[in-house]
Amino acid sequence: MAASANDSPDPSAPPARTVRPRASAKGEQTRARLIAAARTLLAGGLAERFTTRNVAALCGVSHGMCHYHFQDRTDLVLAVVTDIRPEWILPLEEAVAAPGSFAERAERVVELLSRPEGAELSHLHSALHWHALNDERVRESLEAEYRRWRRCFVALFQVLADERAAGPAGGRAVDPLALGEAVAAAVDGLAAAESLGSEVDSGPVLRTLVRTLAAGA
Repeated sequence: MAASANDSPDPSAPPARTVRPRASAKGEQTRARLIAAARTLLAGGLAERFTTRNVAALCGVSHGMCHYHFQDRTDLVLAVVTDIRPEWILPLEEAVAAPGSFAERAERVVELLSRPEGAELSHLHSALHWHALNDERVRESLEAEYRRWRRCFVALFQVLADERAAGPAGGRAVDPLALGEAVAAAVDGLAAAESLGSEVDSGPVLRTLVRTLAAGA
């Protein structure tokens, strides 16, 4: 049977809005508190204490509530990996992406990397590396973060490559990947030395390295 006129859609009517469920503000707050508690335990350096039960207890919620937001301990670690991104990767990306010449951007990067890393962030990185050795999912997540971090240095030297290409007679060719990876490796090595208490003034070392690589490229 044909539909009646009353059943026909009105072409002039606005399209129906699709209502999508949203996480409650309280649920988001609980999740954020669990991540903060996970950070506290991870930064404490006691791997054996890092359990969903201990995270829930520190947060002041039930163990079941912790598992409502995070399936297992690995999910909590992965959330921490994402949570610390604004503290070490995003500032570097912003320093490279902001307007300016290669020299200006390189100086911003060096100044940023010369600042002492906070104790909590340093301890978190150490704990995350430990978990990466014992959990494939954490290893893959952390390696993805480090790839993103290393791309910042490649992007920096891409600016130099573009400047050279736009110069007289095209300028001398620059390999942004090789130079960027070289500086990333040096920064990582300096961070490791500093974490062991070595007194290294990373600013002048990095500034000299970047300028020497840029001049020799």
